[in-house]
Amino acid sequence: MAAYYAEPISKLLAELEKLPGIGPKSAQRLAFHILKGDEETAQRLSDAIVEVKHHIHFCARCFNFASDDLCEYCADPTRDVSMICVVEEPRDVVAVERTGEYRGLYHVLQGAMSPIDGIGPDQLRIHELVRRLEDGTVTELVVATNPNVEGETTALYLARLIKPLGVRVTRIASGLPVGGDLEYADEVTLGRALEARREM
Repeated sequence: MAAYYAEPISKLLAELEKLPGIGPKSAQRLAFHILKGDEETAQRLSDAIVEVKHHIHFCARCFNFASDDLCEYCADPTRDVSMICVVEEPRDVVAVERTGEYRGLYHVLQGAMSPIDGIGPDQLRIHELVRRLEDGTVTELVVATNPNVEGETTALYLARLIKPLGVRVTRIASGLPVGGDLEYADEVTLGRALEARREM
């Protein structure tokens, strides 16, 4: 599709298509939006991209996104330092924070174990997690990896690795979404919901 446009548009389309979840049609819509806007709007977008690349890096402790040495959660003295919630990606931290139910610290693995893709423990931030547990401050590790094959594999690996250190390892419950119908739930999801049942 890019071959039908002038070279600058083709280059823009090619770069937009490299973004996750952006196919040729979405790239075209974004490119046309940028082209229809004024130069100031395009410059603000460009500046925002350059600024985020220059000023955002991984937190030295938990590997979440940070603008300083430590992210806002690691630097917050009011957080519960006895708990660490382990997630796969920085966006998962935001998802947990939105619940308003968790006040501990985080550890971002930067992915999940996937032998098919050649991702094992050494490609993740697992060694750094174990180092964080060495001083005995952390009493509970909440594993909040995704409820898929890779996430479950990672969760089981972490449980086997961490439990011998004397740290309680818990896994977030998974099951039916609020507003969902039983008839549309797959067997694994419904089974999880039954396992995670609680008294009313």
